Amino acid sequence: MNTDKIIAESIAKDYAPKESSKLVALKKLDNKAKHPATIFTYTCGIISALVFGTGMCLAMQVIGGGISGMILGIIVGIVGLVGCGVNYPIYKKMLEKGKSKYAYEIVQLAKEIADE
Repeated sequence: MNTDKIIAESIAKDYAPKESSKLVALKKLDNKAKHPATIFTYTCGIISALVFGTGMCLAMQVIGGGISGMILGIIVGIVGLVGCGVNYPIYKKMLEKGKSKYAYEIVQLAKEIADE
């Protein structure tokens, strides 16, 4: 058994042009349907959590001071809390929209793969 030959073939396989298979196309379509909703959800969640944290810091007078800072902090915290609260329903709607947009193509490709 020639191990050098096996290693050389394995390295060459990494650099060889890849054939586009139907399974790869199916995975790409699946990602295309889900990716925008995921990106939006993470972005909105992070921003809302930061806004909520800023509001908490203002309300507890870690930053700022006085009664006006406390009231501003409560308002900013509520805005951040609302953003966190609506994040998941928006994600579900966006995911449903993306899935319905690519459903026909995904189902057709999945049937082709299953028939092979």
